[in-house]
Amino acid sequence: MKSICVYCGSAAGTEPAYLEAAIRCGTYLAQAGLTLVYGGGKVGLMGAVADAALAAGGRVVGVMPQDLVDQEIAHRGLTELRVVTSMHERKLAMAELSDAFLCLPGGPGTFEEIFEQWTWALLGIHAKPCGFVNVGGYYDLMRAVTQQMADKGFLAQTYVDMLVYADTPEAAVAQFRDYQPPPPKWSVAKV
Repeated sequence: MKSICVYCGSAAGTEPAYLEAAIRCGTYLAQAGLTLVYGGGKVGLMGAVADAALAAGGRVVGVMPQDLVDQEIAHRGLTELRVVTSMHERKLAMAELSDAFLCLPGGPGTFEEIFEQWTWALLGIHAKPCGFVNVGGYYDLMRAVTQQMADKGFLAQTYVDMLVYADTPEAAVAQFRDYQPPPPKWSVAKV
């Protein structure tokens, strides 16, 4: 594993623990020699995770659509900022650059990004782990909803169990290193 994509909020949230987790995550990834791939923003948890990784000497690759760059949201101090034309292109580029997907607290964009990667994993488009840093129980309800998908017959339990939940970035990455993907639900073309 060489790079981890981190999805997180463009806001800092209401709890100091969220910002602390972002800083801890960026610092840890850099110290572990892992490249941080993220959405390229300078704001919220996004900016905090990037700043922490950079401060610890890490490599940070941001991917951002030109429209958001034009709105001056882009972090200009990254190792590399890839400017793309659309959010769809952004998500594909981030997926191609990453060996795993880790989710810190965030809003609907964060959820949409991690759910897309989870869907791609269960379909066999990729075999990369997906997980959540469950800061202060932030993802407890998400975990319950995904379990309900299996309980109500919309998803096999093996695809619920493939998601990693951990209290810290270090614990999540440790689980990523041991990750064994389940067989894909269907065979589809690789991205």
